[in-house]
Order: sequence, then C-alpha cells, then structure tokens
Amino acid sequence: MTKISLHQRIFIGMFIGLILGLALNYFADPDSALYVNAIWWLDLLGKTIFVGGLKMIIAPLIFASIVAGISSLPNMGELGNIGGKTMLYYVCTTTIAVAIGVAAVLIIRPGERAASQSIRAERESEIQVYAAAFATDTGEDLTTPAGEAAFRRYISDQEDTAAGSGGFGDKYSRMNTASEQTPGDMLKTEILMKILENPFNALAQSPPNALGVIFFAMLTGLACLALGEQAKPVMTFFQSFNEVMMKITMWMMEVAPVAIGCLIASVVAELGMEALQSLGWYCITVIGGIFVHICVLLILVSTIGGMSPLRFLRGIQDAWLIAFSSTSSAATLPVTIHCVTKKLDVDDKVAEFALPVGATVNMDGTALYEGVAVIFLIQMYGGLADVPIELTAAKTGVIFITAVMASVGAAAVPSAGLITMAIVATAVGLPLYYIFIIFAVDRMLDMFRTSTNVLGDAAGTVIVNRLERKRLDGHADADTP
Repeated sequence: MTKISLHQRIFIGMFIGLILGLALNYFADPDSALYVNAIWWLDLLGKTIFVGGLKMIIAPLIFASIVAGISSLPNMGELGNIGGKTMLYYVCTTTIAVAIGVAAVLIIRPGERAASQSIRAERESEIQVYAAAFATDTGEDLTTPAGEAAFRRYISDQEDTAAGSGGFGDKYSRMNTASEQTPGDMLKTEILMKILENPFNALAQSPPNALGVIFFAMLTGLACLALGEQAKPVMTFFQSFNEVMMKITMWMMEVAPVAIGCLIASVVAELGMEALQSLGWYCITVIGGIFVHICVLLILVSTIGGMSPLRFLRGIQDAWLIAFSSTSSAATLPVTIHCVTKKLDVDDKVAEFALPVGATVNMDGTALYEGVAVIFLIQMYGGLADVPIELTAAKTGVIFITAVMASVGAAAVPSAGLITMAIVATAVGLPLYYIFIIFAVDRMLDMFRTSTNVLGDAAGTVIVNRLERKRLDGHADADTP
C-alpha cells in the first residue's frame, strides 16, 4: 500500500476530531463526568503534550537557526540584504492586511446586522438599569455634560469590577495595563528591555522572550561572521545543533495527526453554535478578509516569488494545518522551517533568519483581525451612553495606523492579540469591557488568523529567497573548491 502522507493523516485526524467534538457538544451534558473527562484527555494529548512539546523546542531552535543562518553568510552585507528585504516585506503585508480588514468591515457592516442590533438592544436595557442606579446613588443630572461624564465613569467602574472578578480577570488586567502604556513606555519595557534581557533568562522563560533570544542570537552570529576561521567550531556546533532540533521536530510530527484531532475535538465541543449564530456576520467578515489577504499573498508569491500558488500551498500545508489547530505561530516554527527549506527549496540562510523574526513581529492575520474587531464593536455599540463614538474617517484612520503599529510593536508580548486589541480600542476611546463580547468566537477565529500569520511568513521567505537567489548562488559557487 502507498504510504499515507503526513498532511493526509492530519486531515483524517481533523475530520475524526470534528465528528467527536460535534458529538460531545450535541449529546453530552457539559457538567457530566463523561464530558469533563473527555475534554481533560483531549487537552492533555493536544494542548499539553503536543503543543507543549513544540513550545519546548522553540527557544533552542530560534537561537540555533539564527546563529547558523547568519554565520553561514559570506559577509555582513548579505545579512543587510536579506534582513532589509524581509522587514520591508513584513511591513508592507501587515499594512495590506489591515487595509483589507478595514475595507471588509466597512463594506459588510456586521455591527449593523439584525443579530448585532439585538445584542445592542440588550445592552441598551442594561444602560437604563445603570442610569436608574446612578440617579439613586448620586442624584446627578444625566442631561448635563458633567453628569454624562460622571455616568460614563460610573458604568466603567461597575464593568471593570465585574470583568476583573470574572473568568477573564487575568486577561482584563493585562489589557488595562497595555492600554495605560504610552508609545514610549512600550518601546522601553516591551521592546528595548526585552531585547537587552539576560539571554539565559530569555531562553528559560515560558513562553520564551523571543525578542531577547533573537537579538542575542544575531549578535552571536555576527561575532562568528566577524571572527571567521577562529569561530569555525562554534559555527559548526550551531549548524549541527540546528539539524538536531529539526530531527526532533520530525519525530514530533509523527504524533501530529492524533494530537491535532484532539485539539479540533476540544475546540468544537466547547464552542457550540450559539456564539456563531449571534456573531455570524462578524465571523464572516474576519474570515472573508483573511481569504482576500491570502489571495494577495499568493499573487505576491507568484509574481515576485516566481512560484506557482499550488506548489506553495502544497509545500506549506503541514505547517498551515498545525498552525490552524494549535493557534500558535511560534509553536509551528520548527515545522514551517522544515516545509520551506525541504519542500519549497528556500535557502537555509533566508529561512533561518526570516522565519524566527516573522514568528515574532509579522502578524498579518492578527493585524487584520484587530481592525475588524474594533470597527465592528463601534458599529454595534457606538452612540450608547458609555460609547460616545462616531465612526468618522478620522477615527477609521486612527484605527488603521494603530493596528499596523501595534501588531508589529506588541507581537512579542504574551497574549499579543489582547494587547494589540487594547491599544487599538483605547486609541479611539472604546471601553475595554466591550471587547469580551467577541471572546465567544475568538478561539475559532484565532485558528484562521494564526494560520494566516504562518502563511505570510512562509510567503516572505519564498519572495526574499528569489530576490536573493542569484547572490546566494554566486557565493555558494565561489565557496566551492
């Protein structure tokens, strides 16, 4: 019999997981021992063992791959060529992603659909209850500017207390912290301090401080490049260590079909259909925008990268499927490197620099999602007593610019999606507690945006590889005796 390929086994695992998840969601009582035990085992095999195992090798893989990639370059000028083109690509595609998302949400207008307006009506009733309580507690006149401002503070205090004490308490705390930071604070604490952190601490953190690991790895690679023959043993060690990490990755891929089936089953069992029904148009807008952005990426791969979209998708499908199910572009990094180097013939020097950096700072899907989410919430709640916001051209421009900058600047922060969402919402005056309405479908949409992040990183390596191919081939020929 012909051996079944990895991606075919993953598809089979996803299908079985989907069926199992639907069965649990429809036929099992969420409070029953059967349901609780099933979710426990699914999470153990999927999230704990498989995703945890991939995360275990992220830090050493990033360090080894960057050092190996930089030290194998003929000179520092080549790093500038590869790095410059890579960063230009990342900035451009992130900007395109946000533009597509903003256009999609303004055209489809999911916040003005009937389902969304029914949620708004429920919120209006809650506001009336707050108004009665505010009048009783304070005796202030709601018709005056001072009274309106005091009422907004009153609602905010009540909502902050409820959100902080609920199941989202930890997330809400991180969002509030992020919203209070100035751009200068973020530059200092979330970028510079992380870059200059002790490299051993950066490697040991869970999740690892990717910016710190990348920066120290680049310094190490550059030092090896400057020393030349003196650093040959160090170069050889990291190149061999990089191969060892890739071999470990391939061993882990053997259990991927079962683990991914467990991840899908857990998500489907817990999500259900109620949230999708109430936020259906919002989901359609996000997924539709992501689909358009993927088409743009495939056009760039074809025109600039010189590779057929079909070959590209076939080559990257294993990484895409793992990113889709694990919702972690960092955890998918080992598989992404293997796919682009072994199946798409991307030079190791390009992949080992561009992909670790991309997994940290290039978040196309996340950036698109942030713009859609904030505009959707303004469409749905704008004009309420605590959301005195009109979606003007100026406000839309602020959302666009903030989403682009936040996705790059905050991508290395844990819970990056929450941090960027808080930054964008605060920029236009949207109260943070409204963000929780979309958390019901966030896990599902995270699958789409994470897989798009990985697809964008892989597309970038193909494009930069073609632009640098002649130069890299020329140096390889010169090194051949």
